[in-house]
Amino acid sequence: MNGEDARQVEAVLKRLGIPGVVAPEDPANTAGPWRVYDTADPATRRDVTADALASLAAKFPKEKPGSGPTRGFVIPPEDG
Repeated sequence: MNGEDARQVEAVLKRLGIPGVVAPEDPANTAGPWRVYDTADPATRRDVTADALASLAAKFPKEKPGSGPTRGFVIPPEDG
């Protein structure tokens, strides 16, 4: 993830009413793993990634059986 990806994830969380700040685990290494935190301050922040994911999943309940397509095809792109 990069800074732009983080801004997009943070915007989606905000739009859905899910609190969190998306930032790299190591502020000096933006190429490393990213997480959702309760605050932007690296000295006091707490990882809330699991809570954010659970809240996100709760916003989109599972589909009822038979409510959507059950088969499909994957068509690979043409080379060239």
